[in-house]
Amino acid sequence: MLHTINKSPYEKNSFETCMRLAAAESSILLIEDGVYAAIDNTKISELIKENPSNFKFYVLEADLKARGLDKNSLIPNIEIISYKGFVKLTVENEKTQTWL
Repeated sequence: MLHTINKSPYEKNSFETCMRLAAAESSILLIEDGVYAAIDNTKISELIKENPSNFKFYVLEADLKARGLDKNSLIPNIEIISYKGFVKLTVENEKTQTWL
């Protein structure tokens, strides 16, 4: 299953709820303000580092750039994808859950 998170983890608890409820081997895509969860060396980054084998994490490149962030500020195991990659993830996953 593909999970998309578009809210900052510092604004809402959508990210933490997703991490708690998502099935193992799910794909988690951080978009819009959700990309802030991908920044390394934060309280939130520890949740991602604790679950690298359970989930595959992605961040949308356009949203990362729009917020002035780059790959050097990200947690190492997060894959940066384009809109084309977003479409590919959507097609590859039978279901999509959006966390608001």
